[in-house]
Amino acid sequence: MNKKTLVLGASLKPNRYSNYVIQRLVANKHDVVAFGLKKGIVSGVEIDTDLLPYKDIDTVTLYLNPKRQEAYYDYVVSLNPKRVIFNPGTENSEFYKILKENNIGFEAACTLVLLSTNQY
Repeated sequence: MNKKTLVLGASLKPNRYSNYVIQRLVANKHDVVAFGLKKGIVSGVEIDTDLLPYKDIDTVTLYLNPKRQEAYYDYVVSLNPKRVIFNPGTENSEFYKILKENNIGFEAACTLVLLSTNQY
């Protein structure tokens, strides 16, 4: 099942997990959009540097530390995703509370592990 995913904190650097997760999501036939600080393309996915009003986002997968996430709380909520994945190092109880108040699911998990074990 295709789950349109926003990679928040996308990087052009091939040694970054956010870069690798874009590759894996594309390989698993998920629609992918990405936001990062530098424009570029990873596996055919354009990394946007503007916060666009994406439609039909199923999952937001985070690659920003908790302090950097604060600037994106309202944006993520505005997208009304079904879930937000907090990858290792991004866990954030303040953001969990905001998501819960807005009836948005969340989990502390590794997107790469979820994909590799068919649990995505």
